[in-house]
Amino acid sequence: MTGIMGIDHVAITVADLDASCAFYDRLFGTRVAAEYSSGATVLVRQIMVGAALLSIHQQGNGVSLVARNPTVGAADVCFRWRGTIATAMARLEECKVPIVEGPSPRRTADDRPSQSVYFRDPDGNLLELMAADP
Repeated sequence: MTGIMGIDHVAITVADLDASCAFYDRLFGTRVAAEYSSGATVLVRQIMVGAALLSIHQQGNGVSLVARNPTVGAADVCFRWRGTIATAMARLEECKVPIVEGPSPRRTADDRPSQSVYFRDPDGNLLELMAADP
């Protein structure tokens, strides 16, 4: 038996915090949940991407409670998409975000058949939109 309910948030390290946040906002319409600053400089911004919380860390921000080797472009994150894979692809195309692969058949964490499409953010992180089959 485990006490784990799910993943609360995922943290990524980026080269340009403002540019990365602008990318996610343009693509998904995000909401800032929290910011952690040193003076006027934002070191970490947490954004809501749908129901997912993404913690975006500026590279070299001096925050010590992070992965041992926080690296720009090393993340691989899958977001569940509420609509069909066709609507996910249309959104990427509308925002001129190149698709790396897909649609590809996959299975969701709750073992439902699904389709995924893959793309990259400005730092090269691999992102996936997964739409469960109807």
